[in-house]
Amino acid sequence: MIIPWQELDPDTLNNLLEHFVLQEGTEYGEQDVSLTDKVDDVRKQLQQGSAVIVYSELHESINIVPLESLHRYAAPDMPE
Repeated sequence: MIIPWQELDPDTLNNLLEHFVLQEGTEYGEQDVSLTDKVDDVRKQLQQGSAVIVYSELHESINIVPLESLHRYAAPDMPE
């Protein structure tokens, strides 16, 4: 189930973004990137529609995924 980011309380959205960025451990190369910049980057992806927030009832979890990989997240064992 896709959760519209616009419907989340701003503090909840920010906490979710921070958790996602810290959990992912995204590598930005040799240059250090601040947590704030990483969060802003993911927020922009949500605003542009290139990423979505997905809730899995089966796993009782929430994640942020690129829109292009949404079909794999929803049905990971389905052939492409």
